[in-house]
Amino acid sequence: MKRIGSFLLCCTLVGCFARKESTEILKTGTWRATLEIQGQAVPFILECRKDDSDGYDFYLQNAGERLLLDEVTLQGDSLDIVVHIFDANIKAKIKGDTLQGVFIKNFAADYRIPFSAVHGQSYRFDKTSAQNAVPVPDFAGKYQVEFIHESDTTDAIALFQQFGDSVTGTFLTPTGDYRFLEGSVSNGILNLSTFDGNYIYLFRATKDADGKLRGEFFSGKAWYETWVGIRDDKASLPDAEALTYLKEGYDRIAFTFPDVNGKMISLTDDKYKGKVVIIQLLGTWCPNCMDETVFLADWYAKNKDRGIEIIGLAYERKDDFTYASERVKKMVGRLKVGYDIAIAGTDNKDKASETLPMLNKVIAFPTTIFVGKDGKVSKIHTGFSGPGTGVYYEQFIQRFNETVNELLQGNLASENN
Repeated sequence: MKRIGSFLLCCTLVGCFARKESTEILKTGTWRATLEIQGQAVPFILECRKDDSDGYDFYLQNAGERLLLDEVTLQGDSLDIVVHIFDANIKAKIKGDTLQGVFIKNFAADYRIPFSAVHGQSYRFDKTSAQNAVPVPDFAGKYQVEFIHESDTTDAIALFQQFGDSVTGTFLTPTGDYRFLEGSVSNGILNLSTFDGNYIYLFRATKDADGKLRGEFFSGKAWYETWVGIRDDKASLPDAEALTYLKEGYDRIAFTFPDVNGKMISLTDDKYKGKVVIIQLLGTWCPNCMDETVFLADWYAKNKDRGIEIIGLAYERKDDFTYASERVKKMVGRLKVGYDIAIAGTDNKDKASETLPMLNKVIAFPTTIFVGKDGKVSKIHTGFSGPGTGVYYEQFIQRFNETVNELLQGNLASENN
């Protein structure tokens, strides 16, 4: 009996020691974080603050953007951060002034990226090796860019602003932009990075004597491209209103999809008859779609009484209605979306195209379709130039409002007229 009692006492003591609370403290302030992809460290900045309930919030910072991450769980030394509207988490252990862990995309099989952060560091890329370097080359300006992946190429526009050795900017492509990029020039090399909650991007470039840029692009676990850029203030892309179009013989778009509660939505419903309707093809996994949704949600709240409706068609990562509807509900709540959103399919563009067979193809998320009061398609805009593109974003808003106003006045003909 004594031996059993001693054994039980020992187990009890061991159990007590195993449950001992960690003394690690999550420090507020700035954290310099990195994600490791393809042998490259991709830096970004996190700011930690106490919230109103004595918990914690983080702000994900890239150039002028601050994304609020307010679903933060802290248990002992274990930190779990839900990354904004995306189906992703940062999970890490607190070790003094450092965080060590992983970034996880929950919808993808075995998608785990090493994550680390250091408290009190506010720089993005290390500049210490540049103290005795040659004068800092000037990368500022507008460039006509070609991305090269194996045998395929993609045209783009680069927009860079530079102050000393600090650089911000973005790339515009025919299907969207690379949002808020931030970095610096060190030893003659331009480094730009962003982590928007779902995508991880690293751009690198040098400048030839003739001004041509030669660079690399790393994205996620495996995507790699090279790119070249030539300074050109008149750089342009294909017309975003000519890429997606109705097939011959069609002048309308038709669909019937369930909303997040299973109620079927169709463009022929009484709610939409006689109104200008904007149809948004989106996915909650898509940062460009997030940018457009922020714009549309605010715009709709201010304009919905003018005889206008918006229908979002969500194409999600899984062919599972419950999963898709929960993702959309979260986005709707966080971004304060007041217009209707239906679950239309998955993000596979070929399968998405099958759901809207009157289109030549679903080329990009987002895509915006303008329907007049007569029910006919007037215009289709592929992609979105978001707030990170500066003047291009302003031009999009101006063009958007002009289109809607013309449709309300009945002055804009259908696409096939």
